[in-house]
Amino acid sequence: MINIIRVHNYDEASDQAFALMKQYLQPGKVLGLATGSTPLGLYARMVKDHEENGTSYLEIKTFNLDEYVGLEITHPESYYAFMHRNLFDHIDILEDNVHIPCGLGEDLEEKAREYDEMIDQDPVDVQILGIGSDGHIAFNEPGTPFDSLTHITDLAESTIQDNCRFFDNDITKVPKQAVTQGIGTIMKARNIILIATGVNKAQAVKDMIDGPIDEACPASILQKHPNVTVIVDEAAGSLLA
Repeated sequence: MINIIRVHNYDEASDQAFALMKQYLQPGKVLGLATGSTPLGLYARMVKDHEENGTSYLEIKTFNLDEYVGLEITHPESYYAFMHRNLFDHIDILEDNVHIPCGLGEDLEEKAREYDEMIDQDPVDVQILGIGSDGHIAFNEPGTPFDSLTHITDLAESTIQDNCRFFDNDITKVPKQAVTQGIGTIMKARNIILIATGVNKAQAVKDMIDGPIDEACPASILQKHPNVTVIVDEAAGSLLA
């Protein structure tokens, strides 16, 4: 079941996402986190709440969706660096409670299996998602099986183009592979909050909500999840009925 919250703009979307996230900022909860520009407003509000209200993360665990293959964690565009720069360095979370897929070294598929095992041991209470312009969630590109678990994937050309702005607009610097939670892994989360803003997401949002459940639009599987909230601004929701 998908519950739709319509807002005017990105700031309102971030406000709504934080209002929903706030109920999970309690000891023992497990947060599923995402990267990219979509959740930045949410993370800023989480930091502000921690600083002003003292909300503690000492007994909260997190699992991130994905990481680029081949980037050192010290690289500014690694998702490890992104998460620390935008959230973890500004709250009191324990480093041992932070989990991000490993994109370095050998036998990455085995490390991916171990990541799924950790999530099974600590099920995610709420998963934050964005959506790609081609309907992907995490790095599950169109055609990814709905029962997929954490795995190594080749990035679609459209995704590489979308991420180019983070790498000095130099496409040769953009990683071509990532390790990502699979669609099956994401669907295990007890609750999902998906944020979509901007006109470039409008078709993907329509396909996700109104279209058939089809691997051509990975996000369409969310129609089968029992607890999904989609927050859309006017532009991203412009094609919805």
